[in-house]
Amino acid sequence: MDGKRKPKWVSTGLPVAGTSDRKAQKAFDQIRLEYEQEQEEKERREAEERAREQIEGKRNPQADVLFTDYLQKWLTQAKPTIAKTTFKGYQTMLDGRISRYFTELNITLGEVTPQHIQDFHQSIFDEGHTPNTVIHYHAVLRRALQNAVKKEIIDSNPADRVDRPKKNVYHAQFYSAEEMMALFDEISDDPLEICVKLAAYYGLRRSEVLGLKWDAINLEQKTISIKHKVIEDTVDGKSIAVGEDVLKTKSSFRTLPLLPSVEKLLLAEKEKQEMYRKLFKRSYCRDYLDYICLDQAGKLMRPNYVTEHFSWALEKADLKKIRFHDLRHSCASLLLANGISMKQIQIWLGHSTFSTTADIYSHLDFHAQIESGLVMDGMFERNRVAEPTGLAAAN
Repeated sequence: MDGKRKPKWVSTGLPVAGTSDRKAQKAFDQIRLEYEQEQEEKERREAEERAREQIEGKRNPQADVLFTDYLQKWLTQAKPTIAKTTFKGYQTMLDGRISRYFTELNITLGEVTPQHIQDFHQSIFDEGHTPNTVIHYHAVLRRALQNAVKKEIIDSNPADRVDRPKKNVYHAQFYSAEEMMALFDEISDDPLEICVKLAAYYGLRRSEVLGLKWDAINLEQKTISIKHKVIEDTVDGKSIAVGEDVLKTKSSFRTLPLLPSVEKLLLAEKEKQEMYRKLFKRSYCRDYLDYICLDQAGKLMRPNYVTEHFSWALEKADLKKIRFHDLRHSCASLLLANGISMKQIQIWLGHSTFSTTADIYSHLDFHAQIESGLVMDGMFERNRVAEPTGLAAAN
C-alpha cells in the first residue's frame, strides 16, 4: 500500500462503467437536485390548493353574482334611503354608461378589482368628459361596493384603492345689478317672472322656489320660510312635478325677511291666480292651490320646464346666457359686492357650512381683498414713518 487515504465508496445505483468517480457523483447530485425541486413544487401546489379550498369555504356565494346585477339590486334596496333626485341620478348612471361598460366585462362582484374601476374612469375621460363627471360615477360605484363590504359579501372596497381625480373648480356665471334689472324688465309678465325674482332676491334653489307655499308667507311677521321643495320624478314613464318636505340639508330650512318688493310681487301673483281660476273655471286644476308658483292652468311647474323656459327667455331677449341656478350665484355676488359678510351669506343661502360658501364665493369677495390690502399698506406706511424717528433717537 502507498499509505494514501482512499475515499470511501458509496453505491449510487448508477452505471459507472466507463465513467470516472467525479462524473458519477455529478450525475447523482443532478438527480437529487431535480428530485428535491419536484418535491418543493409539489408541496407548493398542495399548499396553494389547501389555501384556495379554505378561502372558497369562507367565500360568500353572493360574491359570484354578476357585478351589473348586484348594482341594480343594491339600488333597488337603497331606494327608500336615497333622495328622489339622487336616486334618479344613480339610476341614469347605472342604466347607461356603467351597465354598458361592465356588462361587456362580464365579471362578478367578487372579481371587481381597482384596475377595473381605474379603467372605467379612463373610458369616461376618453369620451371627453371632465374629472367632475368621473367623480360622480366613482361615488356611485364606491357607495354600492361599500354596501357589499358592510354586508360581508366582499372583504374590502376596490374603489378605495383607486386614485380619484381632483375636482375642477367651478367659477359660476353671475349677473351684475344692471344685468339683473335688464332681466327683470324682460321677464315682466312672463310665466317665470315670480320664479326668477324669488331666486334672484333670496338666492333660492330651483326646487325651493317651486316649493314655496302661501303658508310660508307671514304678512304680519314679514317673513318668508323655506321649508318645502318640488322636484321632478318619473311615474309610468312620464315626468311629473312632486312636492316633498325634505330639503337638501338641515340648514336649508330657513326663515328670511319678507322684502317689501317681494311682498308686493306675491300679492299681485295671488290676484293673478284668482283671475285664472275664474277664467278657466272647471278646467283650472285645484290640486295645488297652496303653492305660489303655478302655471296658468293651476298646475305645478316642472323643474325642467323652468330650466328650459328660462334659457329660451334669455335667448329671446338677447341677454347673457346663464343657468337658472346662476341666479343664486348672482344673489351671493351682489351681496358680497355690497359688503355683506360671508357668514351672513351662508345663512341667507342655507349652506350647511361656512366652508361651502367660502369655497364658492371667496374669489368674488373683492371688499375683503381691498380691506386686506389697506391693512398691509397701512402697516408698512406706519413702519416707514416710525423708522426715521428710531434712527434719530439712535444718533
